[in-house]
Amino acid sequence: MDDLPINDQLTIPAAELSISFARSGGPGGQNVNKVATKVDIRWTPADSAVLTEIERRRLLRKLANRLTTEGELLVISTRTRDQSRNREDAREKLAEIIREAIKPPIIRKKTRAPKHVAENRLAEKKQRSVRKTDRRSPGERD
Repeated sequence: MDDLPINDQLTIPAAELSISFARSGGPGGQNVNKVATKVDIRWTPADSAVLTEIERRRLLRKLANRLTTEGELLVISTRTRDQSRNREDAREKLAEIIREAIKPPIIRKKTRAPKHVAENRLAEKKQRSVRKTDRRSPGERD
C-alpha cells in the first residue's frame, strides 16, 4: 500500500496504516460468498509520527466518538464489488475525515449591534404599549 496524502503538508506513511479484507454483504450475488471485497483501514492517530502536537490534540478531540477503545480510527468500505475500488474508496474516506478533523477552528469575531437597532426596538415596544393602552376602555386605564 502507498502513503496516504492528506494535504500539501501532511502525508500518512503506509507503515502507519493497517488494512484488512473480509467478505462483504450487499450487492454481488454469489461473488459475495467467494471474494473478500470489504476493506477495513485502521490508523492510530495518537501514535502517528507525522502529526504535530496541535494537530494530534485537535484530531483526537474531534474524532473521539469515532475511535475504537484501542484509539484506532477505523474506516470501512463495501461500496463496490471490487476490492481495489473499495480500497481506494476507504483511503479517500480516511483522508477526508483527517482533512476535516485537522482544520483549525474558525474564530468568531465579536460584533456589536449598532445603537440604532436597540433604539428602534425600544421605540417599537413603546408604540405597541401605547396601541394596547388605547384599546382599553376609559375606566380600565391607569
